[in-house]
Amino acid sequence: MNFDEVISAVVRIVEAAGAAIMVLGGAAAMITAVPTALRADTRQRAYEKLRRNLGRAILLGLEVLIIADIIRTILVDPTPQSVLVLGAIVVIRVLLSFSLEVEMDGIWPWSRWRLAANKGGTPNLK
Repeated sequence: MNFDEVISAVVRIVEAAGAAIMVLGGAAAMITAVPTALRADTRQRAYEKLRRNLGRAILLGLEVLIIADIIRTILVDPTPQSVLVLGAIVVIRVLLSFSLEVEMDGIWPWSRWRLAANKGGTPNLK
């Protein structure tokens, strides 16, 4: 087994880990939300917690997939075209991550200091 084959196998493993994080994290978020969602008094909170946990699983999975793309581009196929494709993929995933974070937290990242100042400490965005 040569270097390229080993790195390709590592990239496939990292990609599988990223996908598994999203699938298993999403399943865990759904499973933990069901008991709370079945009760009328906690249904709204269950929905918010489910969205937050699903977003976290997706964000973590995307970060791992970015790692796989970087490894592939740097070690397997370091051509100008592959670097441009990596750049585009990273930009798309960063924008997706950013929008998911804003959706989960309900606040723009540059506005967090105002929230912290109003509460008298650091923002606690669960």
